[in-house]
Amino acid sequence: METKYFHHALRVVENQCIGCTHCMKVCPTGAIRVIDGLARIDDNRCVDCGMCLRSCPLKAIIVEQDDFSRIFKYKHRVALIPAVLIGQFPEEAPTPLITSILYELGFNKVVEVETGVSLLKQAMEEYMSQKTHPHPLISSFCPAIVRLIQVRFPALVEHIMLLKPPLDITALAIRQELYKSGALDDEIGIFYVTPCAAKIAAIKSPVGDKESPVTGVINMDTMYNKIYRVIKAGKEDHCVVPENQPLEKMAIRWTLTHGEANNFEGRCLAIDEIHNVINFLEKIENEDITNIDFLELRACDQSCAGGVLVQGNRFLVRERLKNRARNEARKNNTGMAPLIADNQEYLMKHIGLEELQARPLIHLTGEPADALRKMDLARRALKCLPHLDCGACGTPSCEFLANDIAMGKASIKQCFYISRLLEKQGVLDPDEAFTTLCHIWGKDKIREERWNTHFQYLNELLDKENNPDK
Repeated sequence: METKYFHHALRVVENQCIGCTHCMKVCPTGAIRVIDGLARIDDNRCVDCGMCLRSCPLKAIIVEQDDFSRIFKYKHRVALIPAVLIGQFPEEAPTPLITSILYELGFNKVVEVETGVSLLKQAMEEYMSQKTHPHPLISSFCPAIVRLIQVRFPALVEHIMLLKPPLDITALAIRQELYKSGALDDEIGIFYVTPCAAKIAAIKSPVGDKESPVTGVINMDTMYNKIYRVIKAGKEDHCVVPENQPLEKMAIRWTLTHGEANNFEGRCLAIDEIHNVINFLEKIENEDITNIDFLELRACDQSCAGGVLVQGNRFLVRERLKNRARNEARKNNTGMAPLIADNQEYLMKHIGLEELQARPLIHLTGEPADALRKMDLARRALKCLPHLDCGACGTPSCEFLANDIAMGKASIKQCFYISRLLEKQGVLDPDEAFTTLCHIWGKDKIREERWNTHFQYLNELLDKENNPDK
């Protein structure tokens, strides 16, 4: 039995899935297969990037979240919100209005995630100054990218900066501040409003940490709709809330593309959208690109502004955050927010991550002799396949089918073209071929009764093709 390395927030709703292969085709790690007519996600390949969710025409892939009513189990109910939540609303809905609505919904403290950015920047500068780390250094901000590197680029794991992202830094600071006021652990509920599935997974099963300081997650689309309904109702008076210190310009822009890279010296590049990241990392791995000091890598187009749970247009969200950075940010761009400054010593002691482990694809692991045998079997299987990448076998490509064959998870008979050839040569019984087809696409989809209503029309079409003069 394979070890399950990661928690996953993405789920397939089986009674909605029709096995259309849209998700399978866009998955950047080849984590999806069609089995018995349904999409199945391989836990050890999935990085929770959300590309499958975007592509599903039937909304058969969902993102899990905690029930909103769970916040009321805690005396101290903290909403930890990223800047992109604010950026989804027009300028007519300023930050204090959104904060006040969150209080009305049940929270008694609201803190922006990017509050911890100033401390992280300081820690990153110190990390970069150490000459012992291999270059390029890679930001640990995006959990989907961290998991992508663990799974698909294990040789680059040591390049990831072992520093907590702003989410964890700010959550730790909140906990310390509440402890000082006498709050107990079981009284504190810190709920993060997430723009993506990967951050849910990172909270439920942290990479490089034993546990997350965040209590639970609320999907951003859910929270956006709750806030929007209140704004739409047109209520003029909202509860008065304590005014948070404005964020720095740098902090507001941190979650956008170039938000990190623009703050450091040397050759620093920012790459967004996971397929672009994969293409670039392949060049780094092959040493086609060298002399880079720092890489800011994000799984979503336009970074967090393009998260799968963000309701606003990503380009408009980006524009609004830039406007907010220009208009709302405090003039003093050097000082830390009091929440961070008052707990700086504690945070610096706990800002590091444990050494990250590579989680390479299964067929490359195990005893060297066994791994080499599997690799050779995959290579020979691939030579037999037609290289059409049609997906009719229930895998994303011929290469993935060859790997699955080598790992004992698939059969060469799954290839539609080879199956037809074997039938013609009398090697494969038609009933056996049909059974294989049922295993991939499900009995319901290809049962004879389902097609009886179409046979008359199919026969008419065939007759017309064979007798065009009719």
